Amino acid sequence: MPAAVGESAVKTATKRKRQESGDMIKKRRRSDADDDKKDDNLKARIEKLETEVQESKKHYNNIATLVELAQKHHDDPKAALRACEALCRIFIRLLAAGNLVKRKDVSEKEAAVTSWLRDRLADYRGALLSMFSNKQLASSALMLAMALLKAEAQHLSDREEAVFPRHFFSDIVGCLLESPIEQLREQFSEHFVDEYHDIRFYTFEAIRTYLTEREDSVDEDTQNTVFDMLISMEDVPESSEDLTDFYIEPPRKKKHPLRSLSQHKKQAQQAWLALMHLGLRKEQRKKVLETMADSIAPWFTQPELLMDFLTDCYNSGGSISLLALSGVFYLIQQRNLDYPEFYTKLYSLLDADILHSKYRSRFFRLLDTFLGSSHLPAVLVASFIKRLARLALNAPPSAIVVIVPWFYNLFKRHPLTTFMMHRIPRTQEERDMLETEGLEDPFLPDERDPMETRAIDSCLWEIVQLQSHYHPNVATITKIISEQFTKQAYSMEDFLDHSYGSLIEAEMTKEVKKPPVVEYMIPKRIFTKAGPAPEENDSLLASLWDFGSP
Repeated sequence: MPAAVGESAVKTATKRKRQESGDMIKKRRRSDADDDKKDDNLKARIEKLETEVQESKKHYNNIATLVELAQKHHDDPKAALRACEALCRIFIRLLAAGNLVKRKDVSEKEAAVTSWLRDRLADYRGALLSMFSNKQLASSALMLAMALLKAEAQHLSDREEAVFPRHFFSDIVGCLLESPIEQLREQFSEHFVDEYHDIRFYTFEAIRTYLTEREDSVDEDTQNTVFDMLISMEDVPESSEDLTDFYIEPPRKKKHPLRSLSQHKKQAQQAWLALMHLGLRKEQRKKVLETMADSIAPWFTQPELLMDFLTDCYNSGGSISLLALSGVFYLIQQRNLDYPEFYTKLYSLLDADILHSKYRSRFFRLLDTFLGSSHLPAVLVASFIKRLARLALNAPPSAIVVIVPWFYNLFKRHPLTTFMMHRIPRTQEERDMLETEGLEDPFLPDERDPMETRAIDSCLWEIVQLQSHYHPNVATITKIISEQFTKQAYSMEDFLDHSYGSLIEAEMTKEVKKPPVVEYMIPKRIFTKAGPAPEENDSLLASLWDFGSP
């Protein structure tokens, strides 16, 4: 093909591409212009419908038109949102004017208009609630619903005092729990529940109502959603005087439930009990137990209602028992509830798994608290020391470096247990037996009652064994039991949350004050003899052993 023809073809193709590109840009601009024009027309139409309603009652049918637009939010979200915003303004004005209040001293025609307006208000509420599952509209729908709720509380009743619309609010909370949009619930908690005490009060009530009415149909996802919402409401007021922030105007009566802290706690208690009554799954029970002492138990006015749940968890064994510890101890310490088998059950939790559990640090923090009282019997404390010393023989290094300082603190706190550190034979018979046969450890490892294990008559020979541990950190720290107790106490936080890797890293990065003197020779061969160089000896292994055939 001639060069001139080729260049012409290229120029023609380039020109065509430029023309097509220009056409696409023009079409896009024309489309954008059409969308803007359509949007302006829609905005003008909705504004006209709203203005006409405001001007005359004869245009009330415009409300039905706007409601229809709002109900079609799946087809045209933008139109639905504009219609909802206009309806919110319309109904707030109508509510403020008293046009939706049912009165006896009006004509049948006016009563029919009022009834029709209330029906359209119900339709509008339904449209807003249906938007809670629409990611594009959910946030705006929630804010409009809460604005409408406030107006209804102030003006929907003929009473002088505001009346909280519980039914409408229960529907809002129910749709929030069923919404797949987690951010919507976070928005509700941040802007309303955390800010206003009355909203939190009625949220607890709405959750309890929701769970009670749907007791047989609540699925696992909804249970998790309810738990997340309840657990976020953790700031318990200290007194009734702190209840000052209200979304709706505060009640005038001083004895109103909203002004009573005990009533707030009662609502929270009933909501939590409704959730627990559903029969929580293992992971849900773990979540509840992890936050029991800090976020749940303080809401309860009747802690004995929690006792059944906690003791069932505590008696179930495994990690569930471990997590239930803090809740049970909270009730014993703060609410004076009796659990006579507490230390027996606590002793039974000391097994090999506890030292390998991911909750190990949490367990030792609690254990340090449980055995912190100097009024505990030395026999009881000795059982815990001996049981853990026995378990330490097969424990990971990161667990042993926690156990030994904890022993040290217990010995300082309970001096009678120090006889376990260095027990010598006192009679001639014992000395003779020690030299010939050895003494038998009196400790009874299979005894379930920590008061009957005879640990106080035993000694900590296990710690002596650990002083020859392969890990240098373990070998070093276990030697504190054999030295003078000059330190008042060790801070447990310095030893918790260590892992095997962190111990190795600490050892590798430790500054060596005096490098060890090491003398060694690297052999050239291991299994065969090598001809020694004039200045060096042959391999020691090869010189001692003949690996040749006989």
